[in-house]
Amino acid sequence: MTMPVLEYSGVTRTFAASRRSPAVTAVEDVSLRVADGEVVSLIGPSGCGKSTLLTLGAGLDRPTGGEVFAGGEPVVEPNDHVAFMLQKDLLLPWRTVRANVELGLEIRGAPVDVRRERSDALLRQCRIADFADSYPHQLSGGMRQRAALARTLAVEPRVLLLDEPFSALDAQTKMVLQEDLARSLAEHAKTALFITHDLAEAIALSDRVLVMSRRPGRIVEELTVDLPDRDAPIARRRHPRAGAYVTHLMESLDIRHLDVEAA
Repeated sequence: MTMPVLEYSGVTRTFAASRRSPAVTAVEDVSLRVADGEVVSLIGPSGCGKSTLLTLGAGLDRPTGGEVFAGGEPVVEPNDHVAFMLQKDLLLPWRTVRANVELGLEIRGAPVDVRRERSDALLRQCRIADFADSYPHQLSGGMRQRAALARTLAVEPRVLLLDEPFSALDAQTKMVLQEDLARSLAEHAKTALFITHDLAEAIALSDRVLVMSRRPGRIVEELTVDLPDRDAPIARRRHPRAGAYVTHLMESLDIRHLDVEAA
């Protein structure tokens, strides 16, 4: 592997006890690397610490053990190397789509002409240019996620952290947005760490899939996805070997024995 753009080295995160709950170790001794331009998916049981890892990678939290690096620098606070995209689009309802896309650039002090040029290009790329002056409540769920993706790309991060960004969408819309995301990652040569519960989605979008154990979450398996067309997820889904990868992941997760308490 080439020099990692994102690296977790022996990372543990324990949340202290409170009056209502005991201390909880969400992830323990996790080490992983994501190379420049690589897309890696994280899968595992609910509650195994996947989102905790992304929060640490974004600098929104600090590990209780180990270190996280982005662009070769320790992650100790939110930084320009990383952008975060969540399941909820979190668009500001009082701002137009264009103004939402420009928000991160505005916060960073980018000139108005730079903001407009970049937002217009991304709105065209994400196929929502016709709705640039609309407000979030006027858009469908899929269009809102396209706007959220454009906003994430606008700040030109080296790494995208994606926490189940399509899980709330219907199956057809989800596949369309997977195509949009894959194409955007390829065109901009972005690095991504992607959380999903959809095993077919993990195979369709990723170079590698990392399987996590139950809490405290650890990396228990790494699967390299040796399929063509990473920038065309629908074509990947149709590949004769795609089903075998999904079956392997099902067996790795031992889905039949994931009880309700663990989830």
